[in-house]
Amino acid sequence: MMDNKGTIGHLSALLTILIWGTTFISTKILLEDFTPIEILFYRFTMGLLALFLIYPHVFKVKDRKSELLFAGAGLCGVTLYYLLENIALTFTMASNVGVICSLSPFFTAIFASIFLKEEPLRANFFIGFIVAMAGITLISFNGASNFQINPLGDLLAVGATIVWAVYSVIMKKISSFGFNTIQITRRVFFYGVLFMIPALFLFDFSFELSRFANPVQIFNILFLGLGASALCFVTWNYAVKIVGAVKTSVYIYMVPVVTVITSMIVLHEPMTGMAALGTVLTLAGLFLSENNVRIKNKRYELKRSANNSFSK
Repeated sequence: MMDNKGTIGHLSALLTILIWGTTFISTKILLEDFTPIEILFYRFTMGLLALFLIYPHVFKVKDRKSELLFAGAGLCGVTLYYLLENIALTFTMASNVGVICSLSPFFTAIFASIFLKEEPLRANFFIGFIVAMAGITLISFNGASNFQINPLGDLLAVGATIVWAVYSVIMKKISSFGFNTIQITRRVFFYGVLFMIPALFLFDFSFELSRFANPVQIFNILFLGLGASALCFVTWNYAVKIVGAVKTSVYIYMVPVVTVITSMIVLHEPMTGMAALGTVLTLAGLFLSENNVRIKNKRYELKRSANNSFSK
């Protein structure tokens, strides 16, 4: 039973990444008529409403500390992550942001090791991280002549990466409360949208609904709201609950790979040799990182089983 749940957890993470890797195209299309903050607000409001319609059951959190964890998850995983990432894109190259945000599995591993103490790591994880980052760098700077350092934008991207790692660790803690995953995700979305409201007055936001008359824009905002937000955050949070924050986070390495392949199919962008090599390295890094954690966990389980048998 545990093996089946673990497999479903990994498949949930994979499904999430396959969808998240294609959101670049939808966002790129929507940016023709919408600002980044508008896309962010509409997609998560739509996701919140969808989750409420799917599972309208209300649940009560027992104590203030638990409620603060939900608020922290909404603030980090929804509001701060996407705002920092979008603002970073206005100051630095998209390739810089892509590479930097792919560091989140590393920060997640560090935070999980410190605060959760249940995600054992060994050398293979860090080797896999280096290999994956090499691949992601090749993909992100495919055809670029130079790497431009933009301190403010790059620091904002680092901030986005760190808050996502914090979100992953918080979600692992929340998953132990025993609530339904849809309920958990809905509560996180509620706080995410709530914290987003002040940003609407700071950035260029408009309720001009006539823009939704365009079928292409409607399709893409529905895809982001119902697919990339409502569905994917549920499947991602479920994966974190089942397989852990670290093992789930390493699937983020695949986002640039999916984006490259999707761009090749949908936008007819060419697959260069550099991008192909980067894809192979990224997948190899993912395998190394995942394989290490699995082996280490199995050793831990065998050791614990042996100790239990001896005590009997």
